[in-house]
Amino acid sequence: MENRDTKLIREQKEICNKYGFEFSPSDLNLKVGISESVKDGKQPIHALRHPTTGDTTGWYIWSGDYSEDDNFFKALHVVHLNEWCPLIMPFLGLPAGCRILLAEDGNYVDVWEDDSLLNI
Repeated sequence: MENRDTKLIREQKEICNKYGFEFSPSDLNLKVGISESVKDGKQPIHALRHPTTGDTTGWYIWSGDYSEDDNFFKALHVVHLNEWCPLIMPFLGLPAGCRILLAEDGNYVDVWEDDSLLNI
């Protein structure tokens, strides 16, 4: 029987293959930046990945309207992200330079490359 972590890695690799990207795992002990609105279930969900630095994966995830407010993103370890937004977990293997839009509880998915994310 496949354990939860092995299943997640398999799903992430499938997403990468589907959209033509190399698999770049997000360590469960590293952090993402996430807006409170995601935890509240607001949609659509937006995500983008900058290069991994320090103790962060480079992922920033928000829903609804984006804000430049310094407190818009909260730091959250990937291991806890499943409690906030399980819908995003299969996409966290996408590499830096990717953007995601999820809507309609995952029935609408758009994944694309944005090279500007690599130069921060």
